[in-house]
Amino acid sequence: MTAKHITIGPDVDLSTEDVRLADGSRLTAELAERIAQEALAKHPARRGRPSITGDRGRTPKMTIRVTPGTRKALETIAARQGRHLADVSRDALDEYSRRHGERG
Repeated sequence: MTAKHITIGPDVDLSTEDVRLADGSRLTAELAERIAQEALAKHPARRGRPSITGDRGRTPKMTIRVTPGTRKALETIAARQGRHLADVSRDALDEYSRRHGERG
């Protein structure tokens, strides 16, 4: 797994700069590495989008083709509602299945 590098400020050379933690102890490179490893162990990276099933299981995927007019209409609705195209599309499919007596 490749770690992302997020810059939140200038790099700090802990061998020359004196950085203190909330308890007053000095932050060393070794301590920073240990803190980072502990944080990663507590909060492992998750891949992909969050599940919409509520149980952290895999969400089934499907790919469909639509006319340019249908896509444009759904994009317009999504933009107007401040939502993602996928969310609006999912709602449309849910509504269709309910209208035809099927529950999703």
